[in-house]
Amino acid sequence: MKKLAFILGAAALLPQVALAHVGDHGGSPFMSGVMHPVGGADHVLAMVAVGLWAAVTGGRALLALPLAFVGAMLAGGALGAMGVGLPGVEPMILASIVLLGVLAALAWRAPLALGVAIVAAFGLFHGHAHGTEGPASGLLIYAAGFALATMALHLAGLGLGLALNALSARGVTRAFGAGTAIAGLALAFA
Repeated sequence: MKKLAFILGAAALLPQVALAHVGDHGGSPFMSGVMHPVGGADHVLAMVAVGLWAAVTGGRALLALPLAFVGAMLAGGALGAMGVGLPGVEPMILASIVLLGVLAALAWRAPLALGVAIVAAFGLFHGHAHGTEGPASGLLIYAAGFALATMALHLAGLGLGLALNALSARGVTRAFGAGTAIAGLALAFA
């Protein structure tokens, strides 16, 4: 069952690799914002992993981890849109996939403040990428779009993890986390 879940998850993400950050994401600033996170495997994998990690952690992390990521992502987006540089944005995005996948795979129950700090740091870098690649006008609408899409990806990971946990298939949730980490390594060395 674990191997099947990993294979299906990996296969579902393959089309995303081909779409990673290519061209105009939909014309309007809102649709451009929505499409940016879902248009690249790097963002999809990290954002779903936040939800998976929250699901295996439980408790207050169910809301705190996704909200911390989105809040920091919006701050990073503002920095990127203003032209404020951050060193190592792309390596940090790739690191987020691997680390968040590993944390979900290990079902590591970090102290809430530490978990929030981890996802917020990664959210800042993801947001910076969104902000620097955003449109010249309509930035608030664009930000609303990428925040909404990000929350949807977090909820997808969270929903999947919680559903599997309810079916006593927590190991499958952890296998998805491991698959995410492996996919992150593959992207890093591609």
